[in-house]
Amino acid sequence: MRRNYFFDSLQDQFDNLEKHTQWGIDVLEKYIKFVKERTEIELGYAKQLRNLSKKYQPKKNSKEEEEYRYTSTRAFLATLNEMNDYAGQHEVISENMTSLITGELTRYVQELKQERKSHFHDGRKAQQHLETCWKQLEASKRRFERDCKEADRAQQYFEKMDADINVTKADVEKARQQAQLRHQMAEDSKAEYSSTLQKFNSEQHDHYYTHIPNIFQKIQEMEERRIVRIGESMKTFAEVDRQVIPIIGKCLDEITKAAESIDHKNDSQLVIEAFKSGFEPPGDVDFEDFTQPMKRTVSESSLSNSRGDGKSEPKFGGKSKGKLWPFIKKNKLMSLLTSPHQPPPPPPASASPSAVPNGPQSPKQQKEPLSHRFNEFMTSKPKIHCFRSLKRGGAGPEDFSNLPPEQRRKKLQQKVDELNKDIQKEMDQRDALTKMKDVYIKNPQMGDAASVDHRLAELGQNIEKLRLEVQKFEGWLAEVEGRLPMRTEQARRQSGLYEAQNTSTVNSCAQDRESPDGSYTEEQSQETEMKVPATDFDDEFDDEEPLPTIGTCKALYTFEGQNEGTISVAEGEMLYVIEEDKGDGWTRIRRNEDEEGYVPTSYVEVYLDKNAKGA
Repeated sequence: MRRNYFFDSLQDQFDNLEKHTQWGIDVLEKYIKFVKERTEIELGYAKQLRNLSKKYQPKKNSKEEEEYRYTSTRAFLATLNEMNDYAGQHEVISENMTSLITGELTRYVQELKQERKSHFHDGRKAQQHLETCWKQLEASKRRFERDCKEADRAQQYFEKMDADINVTKADVEKARQQAQLRHQMAEDSKAEYSSTLQKFNSEQHDHYYTHIPNIFQKIQEMEERRIVRIGESMKTFAEVDRQVIPIIGKCLDEITKAAESIDHKNDSQLVIEAFKSGFEPPGDVDFEDFTQPMKRTVSESSLSNSRGDGKSEPKFGGKSKGKLWPFIKKNKLMSLLTSPHQPPPPPPASASPSAVPNGPQSPKQQKEPLSHRFNEFMTSKPKIHCFRSLKRGGAGPEDFSNLPPEQRRKKLQQKVDELNKDIQKEMDQRDALTKMKDVYIKNPQMGDAASVDHRLAELGQNIEKLRLEVQKFEGWLAEVEGRLPMRTEQARRQSGLYEAQNTSTVNSCAQDRESPDGSYTEEQSQETEMKVPATDFDDEFDDEEPLPTIGTCKALYTFEGQNEGTISVAEGEMLYVIEEDKGDGWTRIRRNEDEEGYVPTSYVEVYLDKNAKGA
């Protein structure tokens, strides 16, 4: 039989063993708590990484999506995606630790507590049984001792009675019988004590050499299993981390690969393709001699050619003559050169339209040196109302002629692609409705075939309109790409609707084309051909709501608005007031949603609405 050294050393330390095994369970529970907190940290870290990756992801249908065509931003996007996968690996660590360590150890602790409870219960039961046997032995021993003393006293009394001559024979016999009885009781107690002693010794031997060693052996095995189990859990703890290292390494390799894919030359080329305009640099500015009164002469390619010297600005299809160099925004310069700086004209002497056949004329402006204009440009803000009226007249020309040639070509191509997609979508709907109509014809109980005819007709009209639009934009695209020499009258007729809507606005906000004496020298056809640039400055007003109406006014005289930002009115005409006179002698009015501008305050009678905001 294998000797139990555990018992030999700790046979008298049963209570201490109970405390130690409880401490072992506490250690196991502490380790479980540690792993739980580690899994929570991993989950929190993974969540923060995912939120970080999501925060910097480009938003759909936003300007940020356009930025991701560059290799550097694509590499950044790849980094965000890899960080998302990296976060996933930390979630895997948390899940594996929870299932392989926390869950398994929690179940094992419950089983360990039950096993420990059972072993110590058996130990206490064995101890109680041995204590009971000991108590029986002590009781038997005390009884035997008492009976012996009683038998000895009875014997002494008998001998005393037998020696006394005064005692009767009957008393002596009685004492003798009592002594014999006591001796017999002592013998019985002795036999019982001997039997109880033998039984206790046997029970004690079994207790210390069989029952308790077995219990201690089980406790030892239980404790050793606990120690082995916590060691295996620690190895699993490290293995769970080690399993995801290859995948994390792959994520880092992909980030490195994305960084190495950055091509600075390609990104620079994309910037060039995105912003190249096709403009030629301007020519030299001529010397202005102020020593003698003379008209300022400007070279044909001068920067001030945007005011027009009797010649309309050439189209982008021809030679780029007199183009503005992109170091200054065209619309700001144009607003400076064309805004009516002069005070409003006085009302005519007579209210009759015949008295002022052409309406009041704005004072003729003398040509100013270019340097003066630039000084004004740097110290004054452009008239915002001109840009607002341009935007309301139609958000830039429909054929994108306000853009540089290369940008115009890209916009036209993009518009053609969008229209083709719309055509395909409409055709798909038409095909689906045609199939549905065929089904209705074959199975009248499913529906009325005539109910889809109206929708089919609408789709046919939509497709035809979209095809006409495609032809129109393809014509402009061909013109830009050089397949057509210039925009023909036929192409202009195709966009006649837009030209008709846009002409009034362009005329009202166009720059003054004056000869030195103040008279107009350009033909009307050239006036309608002129396109007003719409650049980034206009975009600041794309989303602005129309100004609210603050009252009404009645035109007292006829006014022909010929300068930028002004509007023509007829005598007696009723109009809406959207901005009252700010002290400069001009009142801003509106005829309809697309027509608004400034008229001299003295030419109208204003009726402000007292309830209007800001009135």
